[in-house]
Amino acid sequence: MMSAMQKLYLLVPLAPLAGSVIAGLFGRVIGRTAAHVVTILGVLVALIASLIIFDDVQAGNTFNGALYTWATSGGIKFEVGFLIDQLTVMMMLVVTFVSLMVHIYTIGYMSEDPGYQRFFSYISLFTFSMLMLVMSNNFLQLFFGWEAVGLVSYLLIGFWYTRPTAIYANLKAFLVNRVGDFGFLLGIGLIAAFAGSLDYATVFAKASELAKLEVPATGWPLMTAICVCLFIGAMGKSAQVPLHVWLPDSMEGPTPISALIHAATMVTAGIFMVTRMSPLFEMSDAALSFVLVIGATTALFMGFLGIVQHDIKRVVAYSTLSQLGYMTVALGVSAYPAAVFHLMTHAFFKALLFLGAGSVIIGMHHDQDMRNMGGLRKYMKITWITSLLGSLALIGFPFLSGFYSKDSIIEAVAESHRWGSSYAYFCVILGVFITAFYSFRMYFLVFHGEERFGKAHEHHDHAHDTEHADEHQDDDHDEDRHHGLAPGQKPHESPWVVTMPLVLLAIPSVAIGFFTIDPMLFGEWFKGVVTIAEANNVLGELAHEFHGPVGMALHGLTSLPFWLAMGGVALAWFFYLKRPDIPAAIQNRFAGLHRLLENKYYFDRFNEIVFAAGARALGRGLWKAGDQTVIDGVLVNGSAAAIGWLSRASRLVQTGYVYTYAFWVILGVATLLVWMFPQTWLSRLLGALA
Repeated sequence: MMSAMQKLYLLVPLAPLAGSVIAGLFGRVIGRTAAHVVTILGVLVALIASLIIFDDVQAGNTFNGALYTWATSGGIKFEVGFLIDQLTVMMMLVVTFVSLMVHIYTIGYMSEDPGYQRFFSYISLFTFSMLMLVMSNNFLQLFFGWEAVGLVSYLLIGFWYTRPTAIYANLKAFLVNRVGDFGFLLGIGLIAAFAGSLDYATVFAKASELAKLEVPATGWPLMTAICVCLFIGAMGKSAQVPLHVWLPDSMEGPTPISALIHAATMVTAGIFMVTRMSPLFEMSDAALSFVLVIGATTALFMGFLGIVQHDIKRVVAYSTLSQLGYMTVALGVSAYPAAVFHLMTHAFFKALLFLGAGSVIIGMHHDQDMRNMGGLRKYMKITWITSLLGSLALIGFPFLSGFYSKDSIIEAVAESHRWGSSYAYFCVILGVFITAFYSFRMYFLVFHGEERFGKAHEHHDHAHDTEHADEHQDDDHDEDRHHGLAPGQKPHESPWVVTMPLVLLAIPSVAIGFFTIDPMLFGEWFKGVVTIAEANNVLGELAHEFHGPVGMALHGLTSLPFWLAMGGVALAWFFYLKRPDIPAAIQNRFAGLHRLLENKYYFDRFNEIVFAAGARALGRGLWKAGDQTVIDGVLVNGSAAAIGWLSRASRLVQTGYVYTYAFWVILGVATLLVWMFPQTWLSRLLGALA
């Protein structure tokens, strides 16, 4: 019999699921208003229940147990269960709050879309999947949530399914994530084989024993193999180099899902998973060094790509890639609390920036090209101020949430002596300047300077009118619809259902870091939840220098990261407001470098040539050799040809004449006699000849 609290745990994921089912199956019957009411109500119930659970966990009550046993095989139980602790409730609150803001925002953003009910069903289904992932207490349920968020992401990226670019993007996301998930599944398989259980607590209790074992026939340390395989899964979901290529293209989906999936929740699933698996990762320095180098590379080199983007959403997307790299770097130096702290603060200000970008797109009549904007501050004041706060939080301006989490990661890397930490420190410290430069390049191009909208533009690239290009799929004249402001038109502020979530997200983007840094990083919030070996406790070293959030912020005003960030802001201001001719001159002077960045380091081209072309060649070879030659040629046509040959041969002896049959009888008898008495016949023959 379940307790009242266990029923409340179940309510958290099931409420959004119920909303999704009702909107998805009965959306046409109940109508648009009822569809968004029922889904918003489901997420609101989940948020309220999460707040009650959070209060219960703060009182010292945690839970770890199975609610349902699905099957038992070879002593391994496949169960549905929950692990409710400090890490879980933090993720539950982030997922439900951001999801609620996105649901409300969607009312205004998707108001004209014929797939309105379907979209609400999808985002509620995603919320259910993400909650099942973060609340799981075993690897089976973790994998279920892991694959479910991938499936819903596929559906949402390809939401406008009549557009070829959207179909290409969702297939790309699906296939790239399958590469990561293959490694993830291998890691879970190794755990099941050697630990004999899929339950977190059981596996963690055996971590020291598993660390002494090797993978059979390879000599590889088992724990390193497990952790690297699990992290390959995280590389796919959390878009780390080289499995990052799907995330920028996922901007083909509507803006609300960019905020929900590709900024605040799904892409952070890998960060959450590695933090949850800290008892395993702490047993392998080699795996942690691998994590560190991958994260540092992503943090710096994905930031460079944000500098050359013109699509407002893609700038924010590359910013997401870079910040995910920062979180991964924190994992690599065993600063797990710093990683999930940045995960939390980033969820709020990055969702704010994505939704702010969507508000700009609405005001610009679905034009996403920043070269066609400028001076929007005067027309969209709420969007302007909230976007400014989000940008300041992103670059780590003192006293804002992003400062506390980002600066903690940089300091943790500086304290670390793990292999690769010097390279990581160089990447994250230079990344501060790069982040500030591309973030305020976007801010100045959009909200300040010359008004470039309402004119005949030369810029008609991919960024120009991707949003809502198919919002009227049944309109025969859709190709004639205008995107962007017509001459004489002015931008306008978005409706309240769009601006209210911006204001509500701006509050934690500014303040939550100030109030939570002490308990989350230097207090006992993660005590007993996250495992850190004494030799790897870099946050313990930082705790000696921490004198409260005010002292940290004041010290930050004199630190190297602050001045690098201010240098990036100043350079962006000078380049794009005072001397816009300089960026164009630099682009011409360094055309090769610019081409490299515009082509995203040729990762996509490499994948097309090596993997996609290889897969096509393999498929063509299997078709020619396997299907046409072996199956059609040998098995199907060959068997038919063999039967025909046997038929023709049998016709030679089945003539219908008695003398033919008599001849074959005599020949058969003679053959039998020779076979049965070979020596007798041979001697008589020789005697006759003699």
